[in-house]
Amino acid sequence: MNALTRLFTVIAVLAAAAGCASDGARAPRVVVTTNILGDVTRAIVGDAAEVTVLMKPDSDPHSFGVSAREAARIEAADLIVHNGLGLEEGVLRHVEAAKEAGVPALAVGERADPIRFSADESAGKPDPHFWTDPGRMAKAVDLIAEQVIAHVDGVDAAAVRSGAAAYRAQVEQLDSWVGQQVATIPPGARRLVTNHHVFGYFAQRYGFQVVGAVIPSGTTLASPSASDLKSLKDAIQRTKVKAIFADSSQPDRLAQVLAAEAGLNVKVVPLFSESLSSRSPGAATYIDMIRTNTKAMADGLNGR
Repeated sequence: MNALTRLFTVIAVLAAAAGCASDGARAPRVVVTTNILGDVTRAIVGDAAEVTVLMKPDSDPHSFGVSAREAARIEAADLIVHNGLGLEEGVLRHVEAAKEAGVPALAVGERADPIRFSADESAGKPDPHFWTDPGRMAKAVDLIAEQVIAHVDGVDAAAVRSGAAAYRAQVEQLDSWVGQQVATIPPGARRLVTNHHVFGYFAQRYGFQVVGAVIPSGTTLASPSASDLKSLKDAIQRTKVKAIFADSSQPDRLAQVLAAEAGLNVKVVPLFSESLSSRSPGAATYIDMIRTNTKAMADGLNGR
């Protein structure tokens, strides 16, 4: 899109938003990249501002892109909330362009005490999947609320603080519930094999060992080699894991082949790891997603 076209598109978005405000004033606008953070932000903000979520349900955050109109919304936002740490690879240039134009942006993952990948081709790089740890998400709730109040003119600060407090309480309850479910899994069975490295934060918080990943990377855009798959097969046989967990939004063919070749009674269990979902029951909200995943893990690792 050239500069002139972008300018006209931004003007059109601004005009449309202004026309929707009943008192003639422009409604406060927050644009969120991923649907996980979008759900959380909407719970915090409520009706205090207009929240636009770019990523559709059942999408891959590493590869989703935006339309010209959505790109214009990013540039016309009062605040951009994005995951950061390299997660939204197809949207990053639009976020960076908006930041250069003076739009405030919050990279939540960068301020959620990020850990680093410790194995395979992503070793040493920051892990963007902080949301798998509800404890970190509880802290992120306050961070998002703080930035909305600081940067979104006209927002009702008291309403945002109230929404953040109520939602944080729900996330803290979720954290406690996950811990109770994990306690039903024998410590020796708390081993994870996933389609790619996505549950490092979850493993750290609840005492799991990450055995390996079908795609030995922190992104779904990578590909495994024959030696990668052999190494993982050997690890599965050595540790006798009972389940391989594959993201429901990604093809699980490699995971199925790996399970068959391992020669053990290994199930392939779908999880909702990087996107909310329109499937039911499943992951319509962040809290639903964590609950569904936790139950699937407990059932899979307990051999149910």
